Amino acid sequence: MDTERMAPSLREPGQWPLHRTRILDWLMLGTRDERFADRIFLQLCDRLRAAGIPIVRATLQFRIQHPQWLGARILWRNGMAEAEILTYEHGAMESPEYLDSPVAEVHRGAPEVRRQLTLPPEAGEYSLFAQLRAEGLTDYVAWPLEHTLGRRHVITFATDVPGGLTAEDVAFLQDLLPAFSLVSEIRLKNRLARTLLETYVGPHASDEILAGAITRGAGRSVSAAIMVCDLRDFTGISELWPRDDVIDLLNEYFDAICEPVERRGGEILKFVGDGLLAIFPLDRPTACDDLIQAVGEARESMRILNAEHHRHGRAVLRYGVGIHAGEVMYGNIGSRGRLDFTVIGPAVNAAARLENLTKTVKRPVLLSKAFAEIANNPTAFESIGAYPLRGFGEEMEVFGLVGDPAVASTEELPLVGAAE
Repeated sequence: MDTERMAPSLREPGQWPLHRTRILDWLMLGTRDERFADRIFLQLCDRLRAAGIPIVRATLQFRIQHPQWLGARILWRNGMAEAEILTYEHGAMESPEYLDSPVAEVHRGAPEVRRQLTLPPEAGEYSLFAQLRAEGLTDYVAWPLEHTLGRRHVITFATDVPGGLTAEDVAFLQDLLPAFSLVSEIRLKNRLARTLLETYVGPHASDEILAGAITRGAGRSVSAAIMVCDLRDFTGISELWPRDDVIDLLNEYFDAICEPVERRGGEILKFVGDGLLAIFPLDRPTACDDLIQAVGEARESMRILNAEHHRHGRAVLRYGVGIHAGEVMYGNIGSRGRLDFTVIGPAVNAAARLENLTKTVKRPVLLSKAFAEIANNPTAFESIGAYPLRGFGEEMEVFGLVGDPAVASTEELPLVGAAE
């Protein structure tokens, strides 16, 4: 290279890295095929040990954007085949355990927390240090791991060698931090993108989107059992109750309904006000049974929730469920700039019409003949007659669950039911 033609700024040495090393090369060039930060962190710690850096314990403390978790700790110990991951719920940063920790000090802005654990305990020192001494560790250091726009995470290292980490050990570790910050931020944001998609469109739809199904009209036909659920009398509740109470009510109701659906393999595609749309793809032989099991578990959850409402003098919550089976179009629909990944088709409309029919026939759950015929337990259903459904030319034979009352009784009120 002709250095004489370089601008002076190109000839000036930079500040980083202090040394070119194989571990730094691996971080920047050899981790491209690894999706997960915990796997890279484990390999990094193993490589540091092999290079002579005597660490025996290390942690990553990430603050993450997740509807359930505030953060996660990734723990490595020498000899671990897999890193240990512990998640923290929202509110954990107000806990005594967090406030009494070096991690909190780094989050507050400290550039480093260092403790020689062979020294006598100091008054007011972090309780973690007593735990590490008991494990035989001799030295501990925590540093910030800086991500974009000042978002600060924490990385820690500890050793058990007499005398602790040397100045050369510390310099070597610090020299890797800028590279590891970049590598970990990419993985964290990839995980964030997947988490947000899973939260807002569901795990199966998120996989489709991440696989490239992002253009308008992209989709495919799917055979599925379809479930439409809607809360009764919600308009009156929303007009009479305080806003925050209405939001809490909806969240409790959706928890009761959705958790069994997702646990049984269903995919919730849409919330519309107080209603939801879910599918159970029929490529799984137990899909119909899983749907019925999910409905039963949801009813039990609603019974428990309504018992709480009854104790506090609130009206019980009732809703209707419509279930059908058939072909749906599963994909992207919407405007050029705003898409919705959902299902459409006559089968979806039929499930919605059945849900609406629960108000008329006073049955909490209604199923189509198409669903009843392919379910593995047809004796669980009973025909309640043929009914006209808007948008369908002929009357449709409709089924209910065996044992459901034709009209909700006083005992049935805490369960799912149609409006009086």
